[in-house]
Amino acid sequence: MSLAAHLEKIGLPLVEEQLEHPTVTGIARGDLDVAVFRSWLEQDHLFLLDYVRVFSRLAWQAPDAHLGDLVDLAHATFHDELELHRSLSAEFGADLEGAKKGPACAAYTAFLLDAAADYAEGLAALYPCMWGYSTLGRRLAENPPAEPRYRRWVDTYADPGFAGLTRRIAQMIDEAGGDRERSEALFLEGMRHEIAFWDVPL
Repeated sequence: MSLAAHLEKIGLPLVEEQLEHPTVTGIARGDLDVAVFRSWLEQDHLFLLDYVRVFSRLAWQAPDAHLGDLVDLAHATFHDELELHRSLSAEFGADLEGAKKGPACAAYTAFLLDAAADYAEGLAALYPCMWGYSTLGRRLAENPPAEPRYRRWVDTYADPGFAGLTRRIAQMIDEAGGDRERSEALFLEGMRHEIAFWDVPL
């Protein structure tokens, strides 16, 4: 079993845990409290700005074959994913300019930026976000919410294009040949940060 496939296998129970989180179940039903989603959008906007920095730091270390992949991922995050957030934020009245990181966001971004000092370790650390959201999106899209704003969010992460970006990270993880035990530890730590991120500060 490849390293990326192994990480996905051990991560599945933690995806199930996310699917049972009240914030995620509210999105799935389409009735999540607007104030909660507004706060989540603000936190995720701040997270994604640092996520672009993580991709950029890894791109500097990447082999030539994957330099373009990581630049593309940084570009897609900055222009496509953040554009979704700006659009949704306008609809939910989120304050992107005035938002401050909550404890979960600050801890997660610090963890990712530190891990990105090493190419293989950084890839393992960020994989919970890419693979986790792709998996969540696919699962939620099986019975999508009727509320159109939450449906747009689900559709973004269920999109085959996003799944394709996730597969590119999986390929990079396998080719990087990182230490299996260390990669697993970083991946599981990232998954725990993903779960904590749903506890939205209000």
